[in-house]
Amino acid sequence: MSNRSLVWLLFIALILGGTAAGLYMNGTSAVGQSSTGMAPQATDDMSSMDHSAHGTSTNVTEEETPVPSSTPTAIVPTPTSPVTPGPENTTAPSSEPTALEPKEGQPVKGFSLTAMNRTLTIAEGITLPLWTFNGTVPGQEIRVTQGDFVVVTLKNELEEPVSIHWHGYPVTSEADGVPGVTQEAVNPGETFTYRFSADIPGTYWYHSHQESSKQVDKGLYGALIVEPKSEPKPDQDVTLLLDEWMEEQETSSHSAHGSSSQAMSEEEMMATMYNIYTVNGKSGSLIDPLTTKVGDTVRLRLINAGYRSHAIHIPGEFKVVSSDGQDIAEPGVLNNQMVTVAPGERYDIEMTIKTKEDFTLDAHDNNLYNDQLVIPVKVAGSNGVTSKIQHENIPVFNLLQYGKQVNTDLRTVSSFAVEYTAILNSKMNGNEQQYTINDQVFKDLPSLQVKTGDYVKLTLQNDDTVDHPIHIHGHFAQVIERNGELVRGTIMKDTVLVKPGEKVVLVFKADNPGNWLIHCHELHHAAGGMVQKLIYTDYKSAYTPGSSEGNKPE
Repeated sequence: MSNRSLVWLLFIALILGGTAAGLYMNGTSAVGQSSTGMAPQATDDMSSMDHSAHGTSTNVTEEETPVPSSTPTAIVPTPTSPVTPGPENTTAPSSEPTALEPKEGQPVKGFSLTAMNRTLTIAEGITLPLWTFNGTVPGQEIRVTQGDFVVVTLKNELEEPVSIHWHGYPVTSEADGVPGVTQEAVNPGETFTYRFSADIPGTYWYHSHQESSKQVDKGLYGALIVEPKSEPKPDQDVTLLLDEWMEEQETSSHSAHGSSSQAMSEEEMMATMYNIYTVNGKSGSLIDPLTTKVGDTVRLRLINAGYRSHAIHIPGEFKVVSSDGQDIAEPGVLNNQMVTVAPGERYDIEMTIKTKEDFTLDAHDNNLYNDQLVIPVKVAGSNGVTSKIQHENIPVFNLLQYGKQVNTDLRTVSSFAVEYTAILNSKMNGNEQQYTINDQVFKDLPSLQVKTGDYVKLTLQNDDTVDHPIHIHGHFAQVIERNGELVRGTIMKDTVLVKPGEKVVLVFKADNPGNWLIHCHELHHAAGGMVQKLIYTDYKSAYTPGSSEGNKPE
């Protein structure tokens, strides 16, 4: 069929079915996005996929009916010494980027996400006004197959600008979703279309990057899962998004943040205020149980969309097969351990059900409200009998001493074009709590400059008294050492937890030209200034930041 015939068919399909909310677009195409921002529409057997089997909860209250879900200045590198501040290169030659299009014959999976208000029940007797994608928290899970071309159209029905950032997935810079850096924020009533090729399988997630400490806090997030094309699927594939909420929303996290008192530290205040813990938007008795049977292989995809680390106890034997979407080579069998998931991190757990009794996955750390974070696992034929599980003296999984080495150029590179140390700390500026990199906040911090092909050595040193999970946009970095101890396996990350007093060394290759951010994913810390630009000097963006004060990338 010719491209022109296909376009006419798509146009007719749009007229017939385009008025339905949450329209699913799916197919194989050699044509790209139209000027109206609509993706090509077609159908295949994916349109009847049972997404409930993936375990992502999209429960809402009886008060609201969700919209039907869619079915589908600078730091200049020197070769031999740590970098020093210098002028930002704004005139580096580069060809203008073109809109990303699917390759001929590449399957196209299209989704519509509408940012909207909803009032949802998240715990017994607790109903909150939230911001949602498609009427649920978390928003619809976007699950595609390796090799698919993904088209996501964002529509904003809120009263504030929004965006979508694809956390962990190395999209092109144009699709990274950071207002004022890669695009203008999507204003109320507007739409914006994101396009990328899903070539790297793994567990990722998406969230607004417009004033994200507020908007993620209100519920604008969901899971992005890229399934491998050829590997066998587990019997159960379950996504579990962890989060925390404030029951008393009259006291915003923003007014509390930056107003630390001598009587209570910022950390203590945040730990107390966020008094509801949820899994897939539900807390306590409302958390959906996982249903399985003896002999099932189960993959748990843990995603932390909140602000606190959570140590999840996995009883019995299991393997950690992936971190931040990147497979771990030769993962060993673990038994009865806690896996700590920091803000922004993801861990994939695989286990085979051997017990005939029900059991629970729960949290064991110093968080105040762990009794709310209990995930029931119902085993067929258990007759309601629950296993008695050890809850005392549970060892903590150590990712950096796990798995095997894989030969990578990152491990053996001896000369780095860029060596940079980021000292993470905080300070008071009058009555304002600031979070700093090298004693500076985002608006004053020079950009970290690289060029395509550079090898970069990044040292993260936490001189603060609180955790800082550092997220690098657009890249995977290999963790080389922590506090002088070499990492045993080949661990690739986009989000790295740096605890107080720790020094973590990462290396990555500058292989994704664009304008990016590095920031703390305790998003209140990012709002307080712990953000830095990562700029390619040989890249020129087609996007020119507007003068609008509406762009809030922190």
